[in-house]
Amino acid sequence: MLKNIAVALAATIGASSMMSSAAQARPELVGVSGDYAPGTIVVKTSERRLYLILESGLAMRYPVGVGKAGKQWSGTTKIDGKYLNPAWSPPSVVKRDKPDMPDVIPGGSPRNPMGVAALTLAGGEYAIHGTNVPNSVGGFVSYGCIRMLNADITDLYQRVSVGTTVTVTH
Repeated sequence: MLKNIAVALAATIGASSMMSSAAQARPELVGVSGDYAPGTIVVKTSERRLYLILESGLAMRYPVGVGKAGKQWSGTTKIDGKYLNPAWSPPSVVKRDKPDMPDVIPGGSPRNPMGVAALTLAGGEYAIHGTNVPNSVGGFVSYGCIRMLNADITDLYQRVSVGTTVTVTH
């Protein structure tokens, strides 16, 4: 079944890529190595790419922004929440660096750094989320969260569920 999904995705992505420019968000169906179970999210910090493993040897790949120097982390966790247009409360480390930041930025606000959706990760203050600064995707830019273009987090949000395993590597 996953192979059928992968073929359908490849056809859809191929058709949509003819209609969009290279700068626009879109996942890519790629070959991948490693012993990850289908459905696992793998973030390769050094590549600034997120992979959703479809089946052995195939994955959807997305560009991401990752933690800046001193803010990166690695390990395995799980998605513990899924939120559309989430409000955002800056963690204490962000408030320390930016004391004038409001305590809460409502969901849907153009100032909200979470973008259109967020997948929160168990055991910490981190999330995989959209962004209000699309040109930051592809860089070392965050306090440890994984940033995606809003179109890409919307796509990923629909493909995963609470409990999905997330592995972050350097």
